[in-house]
Amino acid sequence: MVPLLHPFPAIYWLGPVGQRILHHTKSHTHEVHCSRERSRAAWKAVDEYLMPFVEKEKYELPSKCRLRPENDMFREQEQHKIHFDVNEWRCGFCKKSFRAEKFIDQHFANRHSNLLDNSQGRCLADLCGALHCDLTMEFKKPKSKCNAAAAARNRHLCESLADSCFPVNQGHSASRLHEFFLRQFCDAHTCNGASKPFPKGGRKQTNRFYLALCILTMLLLPVFYLIVFLHQREMKKGDQVFKRIGKTVHKKKPS
Repeated sequence: MVPLLHPFPAIYWLGPVGQRILHHTKSHTHEVHCSRERSRAAWKAVDEYLMPFVEKEKYELPSKCRLRPENDMFREQEQHKIHFDVNEWRCGFCKKSFRAEKFIDQHFANRHSNLLDNSQGRCLADLCGALHCDLTMEFKKPKSKCNAAAAARNRHLCESLADSCFPVNQGHSASRLHEFFLRQFCDAHTCNGASKPFPKGGRKQTNRFYLALCILTMLLLPVFYLIVFLHQREMKKGDQVFKRIGKTVHKKKPS
């Protein structure tokens, strides 16, 4: 039998008497109903504004905590992104290169989707409301009017994360981090504008501060040396003037 090409996901075979027999093919598409971009933004918020404080407390997130790195279905793929330059990304699995992050994202979805564990509770994008993802996304959405009902839902989700990740009955570190999480993430879920997200700062702010300090130091050092140089030159000129005056006075003395 000879196969006939057909644009639809089925194959028609030409039988011995010219009869076409339809054989449906199974779809192997690996559908993932989870936003990679928003999951990345959620992890960015966790990594920058929570993990530095968790590491400082030497606290281990419990297995049921949805903020654990292994509970991010895209984490392994994200860790296999190699960013060489602005326009050069490389896949750590097969070493293919791409001109932009969106292309390597498509590559992961098409070629390495078998590495995703798309089980329940592993989509970090579902936590974006609690984690203020809109503030950490590369392309920020325009600010919209606050919705009190949405703010209440996000606050409830945020508080449930605090309870599951930092149970207050698990010791002093867990209790401190529970309180910290409420202040850092949950208090801002209100429409009165009294609290802002991430008031305790995070890893990114610290790095920026030191970077700004280094740049300022590098800019001021040449100015400092220039001032010292000019001051020393003026001092030398002054010494030479005094010497000339001294010589003149010495010559004018009566014999």
